[in-house]
Amino acid sequence: IGPSGSGKSTLLRCIMQLETVDSGKIEVCGDTLVSNDSTGKAVYSGRDVCSRIALHMGLVFQNFNLFPHFSVLRNITEAPVRVLHKTEDEAKQTAFALLKKMGLEDKADAYPCQLSGGQQQRVSIARALAKNPQIVLCDEPTGALDSETGRKVLRLIRGVANDLGKTVIIVTHNAPIAEMAQTVLHMRDGKIAQMEFHEHPKSVEEIVW
Repeated sequence: IGPSGSGKSTLLRCIMQLETVDSGKIEVCGDTLVSNDSTGKAVYSGRDVCSRIALHMGLVFQNFNLFPHFSVLRNITEAPVRVLHKTEDEAKQTAFALLKKMGLEDKADAYPCQLSGGQQQRVSIARALAKNPQIVLCDEPTGALDSETGRKVLRLIRGVANDLGKTVIIVTHNAPIAEMAQTVLHMRDGKIAQMEFHEHPKSVEEIVW
C-alpha cells in the first residue's frame, strides 16, 4: 500500500521479472531470482531458474489486459497450451472449472468487449489461476471497478487465498483493502517504510470503503 509513485507496482513488476533490478535480492519459493555480487550489483540466476520462478506466478492487472481478439475461453487456455504444453482438452477442462468458480460458465465464447468490467476482471483472475501458480499478484485489481463490483472481486481474491491455498499479493492505494491482509507493507519513495501484521484480518464485508 502507498500513494501513487511510491513504488508499489514497480516492486510487483520486479517480482514478475517485468523490470530488471539494479541491486537487491529476490527469492521465490526457495529459488533465488536475483542477488548481489561482491560489488553490490544485481546478478540474475540462469534462464532455467528464472523460468521456473515465472511458473510460480500469476498476474492480475488493473485494466484486465485480456486479448481482445480472443474469446474468454482462449484467453484462459492460451498460456497453459503455449507455455505449459497442456493439451487443448486439459486446458479447456481447467478453464471451464475456473469459469464456473467465477460465475461465468456461460461466457466462454464471449469476447472481452462483450463483458462488463467486473466480468473482465474475473476472467483475468481465472487466466492467472489457469497455470496453477503458487503466488497470485494483483496490481490494483479493483481500481477500474465501482465499489460493489470491487467487493465481489475482492471476495473472489479472498477465496483464492483461503480456498485454493494460494499466496496473494495485492498492490493498492486504497487503505481499507489492506485491512483484509495478514501482512501489510507501506511503500514510500521506492522503499518499504513500515510493515504491520494483522493477526485477525478483516473480511471483505467488514471493510469500510
